[in-house]
Amino acid sequence: MLTLDGRLSPTMPSLASNYADMNGRTQMRAALQQNQIHHRHMWIITGPAGCGKSSVAEYLAKELSIPYIEGDDYHTAAAKQKMGRGIPLDDVDRWDWLIKLREAAVARLSPSASSAVKDHTGVVVTCSALRRRYRDVIRVAAYEHHNVAVHFVYLRADEELLMKRVLMRQGHYMKSAMVHSQMEVLEEPDGTEQTMDVLEVDCSPALPQVQKNVVAKVREALADDV
Repeated sequence: MLTLDGRLSPTMPSLASNYADMNGRTQMRAALQQNQIHHRHMWIITGPAGCGKSSVAEYLAKELSIPYIEGDDYHTAAAKQKMGRGIPLDDVDRWDWLIKLREAAVARLSPSASSAVKDHTGVVVTCSALRRRYRDVIRVAAYEHHNVAVHFVYLRADEELLMKRVLMRQGHYMKSAMVHSQMEVLEEPDGTEQTMDVLEVDCSPALPQVQKNVVAKVREALADDV
């Protein structure tokens, strides 16, 4: 379990179960409408190495006219060196990174262009968020700031495709061997998470199509938050 600073606690109820108690997006939306909460949206672009997180995030941020945070920039030099040697990060490596990234995202929330309905505010963040407990660390933002809505955009692809893409990259510290290790620890969002706050997008098509599909899903989610 997680405390509000994103650390483990034996007593705090599961964030996932708290969300699930809302019985899905429909009841949550109705409750938010009743309380007239104007959300600031945190769009976390997730998935293993090679799924296109940075390219999709940059495109989405431009389309929504909101800030973009590259999660890799918040890794320590030691963590980058570790991954560069093909050594997977463990929970100790990731924990402070996730908290730092969450806090940076909250700090960067800023107004976006007006939609046809109302002004939305938000930030786009890249973060692999491979395991559910990692996503729960980010979800703490919605508990600390009740007008923040956290959304995960999960870019799904098989290992073979991801490996091909990583092998084509030049000069990146993330090596192809890391794809397999990330797929081994990956916990894909289940039905409960997808009902809560996860948008799943197939990233096997060409990048321009994936970018358009992500924007379409995000705009649909924004339209629901009225």
